[in-house]
Amino acid sequence: MPTSSTDRPMTPSTVWLARGRHVGPGAEGAVRARLRQLKDAGTIDDQLELPAAEGSPERAFEARWRPVAEVTVRARLTLAPGPDGDRTWTLAAEAERAWDLAWPSPADMFWPEDTEPEWGHDAGAGLVLAGLNPLPEDEKDLRRVLKDAARSGWAVHVVVHEAMTPDERGRVPLADRLPPGLRHRVVEHRAAPHQLRAVNYALRDLGVRVPRGGALVLPGEPAPAAYDGEDFSVRSVFLDGSEPAELTAAVTRFAALPRPPAEDAEAALTVLREDWRLLTPEEELARARELVAMYAEALEAMTKSRDLYREAAEQANEALAAYREAVGDRPAPEKPATASPFQQLTRTLERLRPSARTRRPAPDGEHPDDPTPA
Repeated sequence: MPTSSTDRPMTPSTVWLARGRHVGPGAEGAVRARLRQLKDAGTIDDQLELPAAEGSPERAFEARWRPVAEVTVRARLTLAPGPDGDRTWTLAAEAERAWDLAWPSPADMFWPEDTEPEWGHDAGAGLVLAGLNPLPEDEKDLRRVLKDAARSGWAVHVVVHEAMTPDERGRVPLADRLPPGLRHRVVEHRAAPHQLRAVNYALRDLGVRVPRGGALVLPGEPAPAAYDGEDFSVRSVFLDGSEPAELTAAVTRFAALPRPPAEDAEAALTVLREDWRLLTPEEELARARELVAMYAEALEAMTKSRDLYREAAEQANEALAAYREAVGDRPAPEKPATASPFQQLTRTLERLRPSARTRRPAPDGEHPDDPTPA
């Protein structure tokens, strides 16, 4: 099973995070229309489309609403280019208190309600959010899908094994029975009756297995510290239209576990908190006051620096004047005369001139010590 990370901060309980993919064109128009519709209906308090940065293909939208009278939720949805002209969306929302899964899904505040929504796809493998995803028949593809699912940090992935081929009553997605706050964060994989062995073989490295006719909530990566495969597996799931209470309880418990944010989720939360633009009049006034206080503090610091600089300059001028007064009557020290280059050459030649006592060499054949001939 993947080890959990203890170094990274945990996702705050006030935060709701999700990522998905909108297939095809028209993502921006769908978000604009939905926000306008809910604003006119009074479902949300206000909404804003942020101006696009120059040269950036990303688009961002903000919305604010109250799921209950005393709590405000602030949310930002960002659209970025995806493969084949699709758009990858990232949604970060934060409430003023711990998130209640009974509150409406933030995804419903930005995206239209459709039976098969173009926006309702998992960002990774393109699986369907809040729907059914039959596992591929090819075992290689099956292993790839489950490997990607096990690594997912954005969505909760659930594998359900069909003990026998279900009828229409057994094809109701699990998301339809989950609290609203979980519906767009769950990917349900369905394994056909004959695929159980291949599924458990693909999951062997995680140290978990799917019971026959049961279900398993995958740990994700990194796994929550409190994750235990036995605690999040369900022995029997009756796909007969009855309420899968044990499975919905397992998924809800898993979603409540403290865990580090997924890749890029921390950055999305930071932008939501530090670059929030959709301000109320009271918030705009508070921000203006903060700016005034900040500018006043900066001006005071600049004035103080100027005064200190002026004081230091005056002290330096006084010290220089005192020094000049102290040394003003002293004669300047004489510098030793320096010989000219011609004089230096003459002195060198004189040192090299032979002494008058130096003997000259004798003519050839004579020795200087030989007696003078008679």
